[in-house]
Amino acid sequence: MSDDHEQIVVRRRKLAALRDGETTAFPNDFRPEQSAAEVHAGFGTLSDEALATAPAVAVAGRVMAIRHFGKAGFVTLQDRSGTVQAHLRRDALGEEAFARYRGLDAGDMIGVRGRPFRTRTGELTLAATSLDLLVKALRPLPEKWHGLQDVEARYRQRYVDLIANPESRLVFQRRTAIIRYLRDFLAARDFLEVETPVMQPLYGGAAARPFVTHHKALDLNLFLRISPELYLKRLVVGGFERVFEVSRNFRNEGIDTTHFPEFTMLEFYLAYATYDELMDLTEEMLVGLARTVAGTLQLRWRDMDIDLTPPWPRRTMAELVAERAGLDAGQVRDPATLRGLAERTGGVERADASPGALLGLCFERLVEPTLVQPTFVCQFPVEMSPLARRNDADPSVVDRFELIVGRMELANAFSELNDPEDQRARFEAQRAARAAGDEEAHPMDEDYVRALEYGLPPTAGEGIGIDRLVMLLTGVSAIRDVLLFPHLRPEQRA
Repeated sequence: MSDDHEQIVVRRRKLAALRDGETTAFPNDFRPEQSAAEVHAGFGTLSDEALATAPAVAVAGRVMAIRHFGKAGFVTLQDRSGTVQAHLRRDALGEEAFARYRGLDAGDMIGVRGRPFRTRTGELTLAATSLDLLVKALRPLPEKWHGLQDVEARYRQRYVDLIANPESRLVFQRRTAIIRYLRDFLAARDFLEVETPVMQPLYGGAAARPFVTHHKALDLNLFLRISPELYLKRLVVGGFERVFEVSRNFRNEGIDTTHFPEFTMLEFYLAYATYDELMDLTEEMLVGLARTVAGTLQLRWRDMDIDLTPPWPRRTMAELVAERAGLDAGQVRDPATLRGLAERTGGVERADASPGALLGLCFERLVEPTLVQPTFVCQFPVEMSPLARRNDADPSVVDRFELIVGRMELANAFSELNDPEDQRARFEAQRAARAAGDEEAHPMDEDYVRALEYGLPPTAGEGIGIDRLVMLLTGVSAIRDVLLFPHLRPEQRA
C-alpha cells in the first residue's frame, strides 16, 4: 500500500468522524475579512508596541505547513494573495478548537481569527483566538512537487500545481495582467471590444486546417474559428472604425513549444491607417506592457538576452534573405536563384512553387531562426498574404509585417486589402491552390467579398499571440506552461 493511499485512508476516517459529530463536515459560515497580503501590508511595518493594540483579523485559506509543540503550534495558511502564519495555543483556543488544530492535515482549508504579533524570529504571525475547519482535504499535497520527473502531472493536475507551486500561480496572474493592460491600452484609444462567432459556417483569416463540428438543429457543419479577422473587418465595413477582440482560436495542427491547437489572440483593426502606423502602435503598446508587467525592457528568455528598447528595426523580407544568403537584392527576385537557395536549405516539396512562396521558405529557414532582438519584417510576397493590400511601389509584395522576437513570431499585421475585385481574384487563386492539394489554402468567402463591395475604408489590422507574449514576459519556454488546462492524450490508468 502506497504512503499516499495510507494517508487518504486516515483522512477519510477523520472526515467520517466529522460527519458523525454534531458539526457540519463542510461548513460555509466563515467569512475572511482580510487576505494574507492585506495582513502583511497593514501590520508588517508596525512596531511591537503598535501591534499590541492592533485589531483582530480573520483570514481563510489552505494549510501548507503544520508544526506541533505540545500545547501550542504553528500553521502556515495560503490564500490567493500569499501566506500568513498563525500561532495556536490550547489555552487561547480552548480544548475543542485545539483538538481541531491537532487533527489538521496539510491541504485542509481553515478559517482563523486572531491578533497580529511578531515572533522572536521577527515573523508576523496571528495569535489565533478561533479556528474553523472549512474543508477536509482527502488527498495529501505532494511534498516535493518541484522534483516531479513526470512533467505531465503538472498539466493534468493543474489545481495541485497551483496550490504547491507559487511560480505557476505567478505566471497566470501575470497573464491576466497582460490581457488587462492590452484591453486598457486599446480602450484608451477609442477601440471598441466586440465578440464574433466562435462557430462559423466558413472559416477564414489564416492559412490553417480547422476543427469541424455539427449543429443538429440547423443540420449544418460548422468550423471552430481559426481567426476572427473576416468578421472584425465586416464590422469596420459597418462603421465600427476601431475594433478589437481577445479571441480563443482553434487550428487543427501539431503541438510544439510555441504552437497549440487552442490559443488566444488579440486582434484589432484601425480604419484610415497603414501597417506603418501599426508598427508605431505595436512598439508603443508592447514597450509599455513590458515596463508595466515585467518591470524591465531587458528580458531573459530561453537562452537569449532580449532588449525591447525602441526603436525596433524595420527590414524587408527580401533584404533579410539576401543579406543572410550573401546575395544582392536583384538576385532574390530571380526565380531560379530562389529555387536553388530553397533546394540547398532543405528542399522544395512543390515543383510549381511560386517565387514568393520560395522567398517565404528561404526566410523561414535562413532568417527567422536568427532574429533574437525585436524586428519588424516587412513586405511579404503577395502569394503568402491573400488578405493584405498590395504595395503601391511593388505590387508583387504586400504591406504586411511580422514582429519577430526571440526567434518567434509575436505579431502579424498588414494594410487590409479593400479592393473587392482583387480580393475575389486572390480567393480564386487560393481555391486553385486548394484544388492542387494545399489543405491550408483560404476558401472562397462570397459574403466577405460582398461586404467589401459595400466599401471597407482604408484599414490596418493586426493579430498578437497572447500565449507567446505571456511566455516572453514570464520567462517560460513552453506554451503549455502558460495554458491553465492544456490538452493531453488520455491518461493511462493501471
